[in-house]
Amino acid sequence: MSEFIKVSQVGELKDGAMKEILVRGREILLARVEGKYYATDNRCPHMGGKLSQGELEGTIVTCPRHSSQFDLSNGQVVRWLKGSGLLSMMSKIVKPPRPINTYQTKVEGDEILVEI
Repeated sequence: MSEFIKVSQVGELKDGAMKEILVRGREILLARVEGKYYATDNRCPHMGGKLSQGELEGTIVTCPRHSSQFDLSNGQVVRWLKGSGLLSMMSKIVKPPRPINTYQTKVEGDEILVEI
C-alpha cells in the first residue's frame, strides 16, 4: 500500500536544482523544474551512478558515470550511453536500456510529499 510521505519543505530546493533524499531505505532523487517537483530513483539502472550528482537540464538528468540520460517527468530513457561506437553498441546488448521509476509528488502547505 502506498502513501504520501513528507520529504522536504518548499523553498529548500531552488528551481533547476536536485538532491538525494532517503525515504524508507530508498534513495530518491528530488528535483524542482519550473516550480514543479519530480521524484525518481536516484540510481542509474546502467551502472548505479547517483543521478543526483549528475547534471540537470530542464527535466533531463544526465548520469555522472556514463552520461546516460532520463526524463524526470516519465522516467524514460533519452540516451542510454554517450557515443555510437562499438563499445557503446556492445554495452547496450549486455545491459539494454531501462527507464527509472518515477514517484508522484504533491505540495501541501509548505511540505513536499512523495508517494511511496
